[in-house]
Amino acid sequence: MAKPTRNIQRGMVIHMEWLTALLPAFFGAVLSALGMGGGGVLLIYLTVFKDVDQFAAQGINLVFFIPIAIVSLIIHIKNKLVDFKVAAILIPAGILGVFAGSKLAGSLPDGLLRRLFAGFLLLIAFKEIYSAFKKPASEEETNAGQSPAKK
Repeated sequence: MAKPTRNIQRGMVIHMEWLTALLPAFFGAVLSALGMGGGGVLLIYLTVFKDVDQFAAQGINLVFFIPIAIVSLIIHIKNKLVDFKVAAILIPAGILGVFAGSKLAGSLPDGLLRRLFAGFLLLIAFKEIYSAFKKPASEEETNAGQSPAKK
């Protein structure tokens, strides 16, 4: 027969496993409702709570992103929302940017990469906070720069 302390420890482990699964889901839902994507939540979760190095966490994040991107692209093509002429220019430029960014990120120390990512998130947060309190432009100001055909 197992000792009571062992059963309590086992129960705590099971409880913590559920908590470890539910907390990111909860915060992901809250942050998504506020406009932050799940990728940002996944990166924070992997680096802070699971101690995955930043470069590997970004790679894992991309693996999660690719299937969603494919489904989104199919839906956008179906709804005729893709400008293929623009895409023909942007896709090769994006691929070059991915390789250059990957090389750069791979050459940086993990601590520096984490700080740069944190700084990037803070910049986005400050921008969002600023735009939330910024006075909305009146319709006349918004339409001022448009051609008469669009007014």
